[in-house]
Amino acid sequence: MFDSIYSSVVTPSQFFIMAAAALVSGFIYSWVMSFRIRSQKRFFIVVTLIPFVVASVITFVAGNIGAGVAIGGAFALIRFRSAQGSADEIAAILIAMGAGIAFGMGYIAYGVVILICLGIMFLVLSALPIFEHKSMTSDRLLRITIPESLEYNGTFDDTFAHYLKKCESVGVKTTGMGSMFRLSYKITMKDPAEEKEFIDELRTRNGNLEIAVLPYTEQQNQL
Repeated sequence: MFDSIYSSVVTPSQFFIMAAAALVSGFIYSWVMSFRIRSQKRFFIVVTLIPFVVASVITFVAGNIGAGVAIGGAFALIRFRSAQGSADEIAAILIAMGAGIAFGMGYIAYGVVILICLGIMFLVLSALPIFEHKSMTSDRLLRITIPESLEYNGTFDDTFAHYLKKCESVGVKTTGMGSMFRLSYKITMKDPAEEKEFIDELRTRNGNLEIAVLPYTEQQNQL
């Protein structure tokens, strides 16, 4: 059952068995992952097809050094211009590629086990309350826009001391053709219910310019 279905020469029947197993298990895997990953429909279509695509490449390249070099060169010409995916999306693609390698070598049962079992394990681990740190979920990114004429060093210190448990400056950026500054802080509120009062008090200091309080992530912190 766990032996390779391929002989020294891959026959059409062997290839179509591999194709059916890769596509069906890839579809089930994408369906399972859709319960955890919030992404567009086309992402799950691609994940469904990846095991079969990788398996096809492995099948036709196996033992042929020249074909392997040619395919490697072809992939080297590709330039990916899409935005970087989330950790969940990257993990889903890597699992699909790993199963595709197993399918491509003829190990159908191993490919199915990799896809289905890892998909279910991904859901289970995501549902368990582990690796969660409350301090990380309570962190916020505060962005304050101020006029160029306002000296920002120490201007908000008393307000920060009253409302914030923790405050760390993470950047300053000019905006509005240099006529304004955008200050960024990593903050933790003492009482999240006082967020509106906190913003209202900041508005009296920055001339009622834009203020944003966002969930803190390293990506959002890029100025």
